[in-house]
Amino acid sequence: MTANVVDRPVAASAGRSTGFRAVVRRVRQDRWAVVSAIVIVVFLVVAVFAPVIAAISGQDPYGYNINALNSFGAPKGALGGVSGTHWFGVEPLTGRDLFAIVTYGARTSLGIGLAATAMSIVIGVLVGVTTGFFGGWYDRVLSRVVDVMFGFPSLVFMIALTAIVPTSFPKPLLVVLVIGFFGWPSVARVIRGQTLSLRTRNYVVASTALGAGRWHVIRTQLLPNLAATITVYATISIPSMIGAEAALSFLAVGVTPPTPSWGRSIGDAIGWVQTDPMYLVFPGAALFLITLAFNVLGDALRDALDPRGGSR
Repeated sequence: MTANVVDRPVAASAGRSTGFRAVVRRVRQDRWAVVSAIVIVVFLVVAVFAPVIAAISGQDPYGYNINALNSFGAPKGALGGVSGTHWFGVEPLTGRDLFAIVTYGARTSLGIGLAATAMSIVIGVLVGVTTGFFGGWYDRVLSRVVDVMFGFPSLVFMIALTAIVPTSFPKPLLVVLVIGFFGWPSVARVIRGQTLSLRTRNYVVASTALGAGRWHVIRTQLLPNLAATITVYATISIPSMIGAEAALSFLAVGVTPPTPSWGRSIGDAIGWVQTDPMYLVFPGAALFLITLAFNVLGDALRDALDPRGGSR
């Protein structure tokens, strides 16, 4: 009897380890998923070590180089002023180094995207799992709130809120709060649907019948079985959060200058497309690559974690 009690945790641990290795093996078989993971890691390294990487070029994103501009404010030389000193050229009107701007912009865009995703996932999972498991009036009320938020013009409200909040409030934190708040309803709806299916399973019914508390069942029975769904949804949500930050910065209501941001650089570059297209190419390419990488990796994780799916 003692041997059985001791062996059960070991078997469970081995099962989780085997399942994790199986998921990793399936993802590794998808070469595009591997490439996407490498791209994401590269961008994360760039974001974390932005000061070091920008310093290699001898530039920083806040230094003005008026001598690199002509009398019209456009960069001197071909390709937007690309040279050995300015690897991506310079920003029109200010002469700031574009390589440093894109490098530091990774920190801004990824930081806001990851933080907003974490906020929306936490709120969405909490609302989704409790409404699906508790049911009753609590489920009806919050489900109506989710329906209202789905029909709410969130972008208009984001623009209005970020415009009226006092300038003393940290703008990056405000963008995280606004984007994260409007991102949780979709998470809640997905998690609620999964919870409604899980709460009728035998092990959940048995735990409840034996007197286990609701929060104990949620913590030990539901959340572990929702981990795959949460992981996939979080991975797929990150690009939309990064895109939302870029859209707000593009509309000049996101992070304030001179804080580097891909979205703000893209917005400023629209007026210079004819004279300096490289100003749009580099931040636009960075935003495109990181968004594509997260989407491809999210699709691969979904296929690997879906027990009903076969090989792609």
